[in-house]
Amino acid sequence: MESIMGLNFGLGALPMLSNAETRSICAENPNGERGAGAKEIPDAGNAGAMLGQGWKVRPCITLEPGTTTTLADIKGPGVIQHIWITVDPKAYRDCVLRFYWDKEKTPSVEVPLGDFFCNGHGIRHKVDSLAVAVNPSGGFNCYFPMPFRKHAKITIENQRHEAIWGFFYQINYALTEVPRDAAYFHAQWRRSVTTREYPEHVLLDGIKGQGHYVGTFLAWTQMSTGWWGEGEIKFYLDGDSKFPTICGTGTEDYFGGAWCFGETYSTAFLGYPLWHKVEGQVPKHDLYRWHILDPIRFKKNMKVTIQALGWWPNGKYEPLTDDIASIGYWYQVEPHATFPQFPAVHQRWPR
Repeated sequence: MESIMGLNFGLGALPMLSNAETRSICAENPNGERGAGAKEIPDAGNAGAMLGQGWKVRPCITLEPGTTTTLADIKGPGVIQHIWITVDPKAYRDCVLRFYWDKEKTPSVEVPLGDFFCNGHGIRHKVDSLAVAVNPSGGFNCYFPMPFRKHAKITIENQRHEAIWGFFYQINYALTEVPRDAAYFHAQWRRSVTTREYPEHVLLDGIKGQGHYVGTFLAWTQMSTGWWGEGEIKFYLDGDSKFPTICGTGTEDYFGGAWCFGETYSTAFLGYPLWHKVEGQVPKHDLYRWHILDPIRFKKNMKVTIQALGWWPNGKYEPLTDDIASIGYWYQVEPHATFPQFPAVHQRWPR
């Protein structure tokens, strides 16, 4: 147990002592170094000018247009334990988060900022779950543990045409030993418009290596009237071809609801926190499910898809042409397969 205490595997481990060293990165201590917080000296125009050094002088940063900012650059071994971010919603789809483990050349996480925290469509709303919490007003929190052995790097790229002011962040981590069998955290964003000929959205494909799938987020834009969530989710594991090993029974069923939802909800492991109904706009939905107590294990490869189905007036399933964006969250051994080309900023804008 001693070797894994820095990973903090739940409330039962809280009384246990550990050799882990706690660190935290924010704008007031951008390198997370011991005794290096609150060193900024305020100038005359700073809000903390009358208080001086050691007070609230640099709580946030500005993301200049077309630039990539390194939020964390950490020498391992260690584990990221909590990430908190808040910013104007205009950054949600226009800013890209990327995580790199152990000096890898391609990111293991590449996602729009808002979608990563289950706020799709560029719309701010609350999420009350174990892995991700979004609190008033727009306080993004992620509790997925992210171990690394040699190095961790987190960046954010502002692809918007203007500067984004007031970007606040805090990244809490522990410098600690990492067990040999601990896998690396991954997350990938995809977007597609389904067709009547093939009404299926691909969340993940080409995932290679051993690992386990731990979460799904969908930002679903409804392009047809009526019920939109009759489709099934499918997990193709370890060589599955035409038929999957795991097959759901309907969209609302997979997210823990039933009978077309009817209302929103947000729980520890699954939720439907957004049903955006505004006159003159297409309906928009956000849904999440965390496979924390039921991770989906794979040894060689994995593919995940979900169907877009409604109902015809004659009682038959209707293929839908809906706009679906998704994030699949998983852990696996490195190296990971190369991600698809990340969509340009105009390809990520909500309808």
